[in-house]
Amino acid sequence: MKRHALIFGLVGGLLIAILQYTEYRFVIIEHSVELYSALVAVLFSAFGIWLGLRITRSRETIVVREVPASAQAPALGPFVPDTARQQTLGITARELEILTLVARGLSNREIATQLFVSENTVKTHCSRAFDKLGAARRTQAVQRGKELGLLP
Repeated sequence: MKRHALIFGLVGGLLIAILQYTEYRFVIIEHSVELYSALVAVLFSAFGIWLGLRITRSRETIVVREVPASAQAPALGPFVPDTARQQTLGITARELEILTLVARGLSNREIATQLFVSENTVKTHCSRAFDKLGAARRTQAVQRGKELGLLP
């Protein structure tokens, strides 16, 4: 930033020195407002272009990180949800169905389309299931459902 200010100062000083050197008194006296206005306009335009290019410059950050995955034992048979835990928590079959679709990564709109219900109905079932599981977010609800044996 200091380098740019120094460059702008030197360029401005050079322009003033050139005007003094050539001594165009008549032009400067007669058209001083126009010349100074043009000089200010050029300086502000150059500064605006420089600032615009600096702000809109692409800043791309690539983060590469290895995430270890836990090795799970192979399933002996198809997954069966823990119905006793489901009844203890008071989770209805529809709430469990919607929670299963949430675990598959579907959005509320996609779930509503698949189950032929409105998005508000899906939101209601989700919030009730989240409350019963003690979760604040979708990821917490899915994790809690897996821990309790409700989801595969």
